[in-house]
Parts: sequence; C-alpha cells; structure tokens
Amino acid sequence: MEPNAQGYLAGQLLIATPQIQDPRFSRAVVYLCAHGPEGAMGLVVNRRLGLAPLPDLLDQLGIDALTDGREISLYFGGPVESERGFVLHSADYHQDSTLQIDSHVALTASAEILRDIAEGRGPRKSMVALGYAGWGPGQLETEICGNGWLHASADELLIFDEEMDTKWAAAMAKIGVDCGNLSGETGNA
Repeated sequence: MEPNAQGYLAGQLLIATPQIQDPRFSRAVVYLCAHGPEGAMGLVVNRRLGLAPLPDLLDQLGIDALTDGREISLYFGGPVESERGFVLHSADYHQDSTLQIDSHVALTASAEILRDIAEGRGPRKSMVALGYAGWGPGQLETEICGNGWLHASADELLIFDEEMDTKWAAAMAKIGVDCGNLSGETGNA
C-alpha cells in the first residue's frame, strides 16, 4: 500500500531511523492507524511489555467470560494515554466501535473484543497495546522530512509477528535498507 492521493500514510509502517534518540521510539516500528490534516495516530508493534493472564485482565475490566486461562502478550503502543488499551487486529473481526484501517487491519478499543478473544470468537490475529503514539497537525511530516522516520507498506507478518528482536531489521529490509549501512549522523554531501 502506498500513501494515498493526499500523501497520508494510514495503513503504513513507520520505521524509526537512527536519528531518533528518544528511547521510547529508538528502533521502533509503528503501524499508522490514522493520518490526516489533524495529525496522526499509531501503535508501536515491536515493544512487548510482557505477558498477562487473560482471566485476570478480564476480571480487572469487569468482563465475565469463559476462558481457558491462557496468557496474552501486552505491548507498549506508545506514550500517549498509556493506561488505555487498543487491540490491533486482522480485519476478519468487526463490531460497532471497530475502525477499519484497510482491507487487512482494523483497530478496536472496546473491552468486548477481549471477551470475544477469550471465548474464541475474536479476530484471527491480534495484539493488545497500552497507549499510542500521536502526532499533532504537520508534526509527523516534519519528523519524516528531518530523517526521523521511513515508511513502508504494512503486512500481517511485520505487524503481528511475535519475534520482537528482528522486526525493525525486517521492516528496514522490506524497503531495501541494510541496517549495517545506517548512521545516526547527519550532514551534507
């Protein structure tokens, strides 16, 4: 998927360059859920926080569901509203509050999706993220022009793959960048 006709990148991956020194985004891969004149919103897809027992999570949210007691991975979605949960998932699942991003990926922020996942009625692929990455109007464009981010088309493997250690390099390789040739230095030719 390429940027849309207006140049917006919703449905694309942002890949942090070595220019980004902020530890929250160093070597980050962000899936852009929304991007337009009002700004951008995305989820970091390569920062696992840890595992949480699904029954405990549902209990904390006051959701009664049948569950097999399994654990689910929780991800750092970004530094904004870090107590708020989002489920990025395959587009085979939909409810009234679901944001369909493209034909393959959707976002749901209601707690009911967790009950559906626990009961085997959820999406085929999913990741639960706490918080999100957000940019004000024009901010992301400025960061891209300042060599902070590269962008690439998204695919399910890069979004939902459980292997965190290789996701950034795989995203870079997808656009033909050899990570060994990257530098955090800027300059003029």
